[in-house]
Amino acid sequence: MTVPILMLGAGRMGGAMVDGWRRGSAFAPADLILCDPMPGAAALKAAQAGATLNPPLATLMRAKTVVLAVKPQMWREAAAAYADKLAIDVVVVSIAAGVKAGDIEAAFSRPVARVMPTTGAAIGKGVASIYSASPEARARAHALFDPVGVSVDLADEDLMDAATAVSGSSPAYLYAFVEALEAAGVTAGLAPDAARTLARATIASAAALMEASGEEPSELRRQVTSPGGTTEAALKVLLSDRGLPTLMRDAVDAAAARAKELGG
Repeated sequence: MTVPILMLGAGRMGGAMVDGWRRGSAFAPADLILCDPMPGAAALKAAQAGATLNPPLATLMRAKTVVLAVKPQMWREAAAAYADKLAIDVVVVSIAAGVKAGDIEAAFSRPVARVMPTTGAAIGKGVASIYSASPEARARAHALFDPVGVSVDLADEDLMDAATAVSGSSPAYLYAFVEALEAAGVTAGLAPDAARTLARATIASAAALMEASGEEPSELRRQVTSPGGTTEAALKVLLSDRGLPTLMRDAVDAAAARAKELGG
């Protein structure tokens, strides 16, 4: 049994999960127990719809699944406060970035799945990288994240750093690209509002086409690149030795290295 689900932390990512579950009717608000001293908008809305918010500690014994969604530097504090208040058969699903599954398992004395999700879960478009040595905990993680997006199993926990760099952090890469594209449009003479609309709508439509078509990005790129045309001229810059391939490798390497540092 997956429910009731206890959320330890209901900030940006925890709130995205709550929003996604409610949007897709994956779990009823009444199946959620939310513990957060400063709950976000998603938690407050869920509470209004029937979720339990910051209840007496005795209530936590009802939980079947615990989502550890506190900030990474606060996870030990959360474990100390809640571990002995939970049922013995509870399963822990952690989204605390950089924190090893084995450390969490030792602190909670329960099976643990470690997940790196994205906030796209709020609209059913999330991506979750899942690692667990426990089949039960892995299945529980899929039960939570499959309804709100795409889930990928990792065979080795060491791959979580790479998954963080390629998936967990990459929405920010896209947003940075759109920012830069908007700014370049303004520099080229477009009005700020026009540059904003053109850049954002075009990137969103291109991503939607890639998802809907199932085509490889390289093939879609070829389809919109006429020999000798404007797109080819731009791609000669973007795909040059100092362009996107090198920048993305360096960015992913930097993010993965930082993830390792955060994990100790």
